[in-house]
Amino acid sequence: MFTQIERCGIVPVIKIKDAAKAAPLALALKNGGVGVVEITFRTAAAPDAIAAIAKEVPDMLVGAGTVLTQEQLKDAKDAGARFIVSPGLDAGIVRQAQAYRLPVIPGVVTPSEICAALNLGLTAVKFFPAANYGGAATVKALAAPFGGVRFVPTGGIDARNAEEYWKIPQVLAVGGSWMAPESLIDAGDFAAIERLAAEAAALRARVTHRNFNPTC
Repeated sequence: MFTQIERCGIVPVIKIKDAAKAAPLALALKNGGVGVVEITFRTAAAPDAIAAIAKEVPDMLVGAGTVLTQEQLKDAKDAGARFIVSPGLDAGIVRQAQAYRLPVIPGVVTPSEICAALNLGLTAVKFFPAANYGGAATVKALAAPFGGVRFVPTGGIDARNAEEYWKIPQVLAVGGSWMAPESLIDAGDFAAIERLAAEAAALRARVTHRNFNPTC
């Protein structure tokens, strides 16, 4: 799973209100070259949206984000989420996700939190909110003593600064919503989302010299 995320290099972080738009959204992202999507539990539509993508776009790697409770974790698993993301490090959620055999990427910002994640057997963490905690410079500083940890910086990242993060070898992928903003999802403008996804894919390819795989 982490290999697929790294191959894409981008994790679109999606807040969606209407589950009927989930599959067209996933197709737009995938047609643009981004084969990963994180549906956040910030709306009641999240479980149905995940289920729709899992059923209708089965080759899309769909995960659940903003998972804060055991109930949300179970709902995500039952809906077909293939990975879990949370804004903070909750040992109970991590252990339960591991019991479900679901990869989990918890949010961290400090060395102590990274140590706690390592003690839970994790090797990938979400650096969140990235812009508020020093951005790419902090990721570089944290990566130095934690050479075996991969980072997914998220928060305050868009096409203007994503390059700073992609240049860091320990960055697994960059999370963000700029290629699928809530306004375009609400409007059903999937053609615009596909264009933004393609631009993001091309930018990442230029920065890292890695071409996107349409099946990533």
